[in-house]
Amino acid sequence: MSSKHLRGVKPALSADTEALIKTPPAPAYLSAQAKAEWKRIMPQLIARRIITRADLAGVEAYASAVGICRQIEEQRVQTGGIIDKVQFGIWNRAAQTARQLAAEYGLTPTSRARIGSAAPGDTDDDDPLAV
Repeated sequence: MSSKHLRGVKPALSADTEALIKTPPAPAYLSAQAKAEWKRIMPQLIARRIITRADLAGVEAYASAVGICRQIEEQRVQTGGIIDKVQFGIWNRAAQTARQLAAEYGLTPTSRARIGSAAPGDTDDDDPLAV
């Protein structure tokens, strides 16, 4: 009897029948940096038709984690580049969380490859590497 294990293999993402078709506004409680990230990524997620209302909490968490990293970096720059070890620990955990959530939503090169994210019309006919 053989067993097929998919341990470590993530299923391919695909368009969802309940996907959002319009970008919802960023939640009011998000920081300015997190709202900027929300506005940057949501059009891509909507275009790929993989985000539903049920996914919004995860996207909020992603944007919040990115916002935390940006806020800490801004504070570091304002203090002349001094790295506070406590702030760096927070930054590191937020960056790790953002990276993990980014992979969940197709926001990394590897995860985009799983969903075949090149939208129609996105190809560049002059690209010598295009096959």
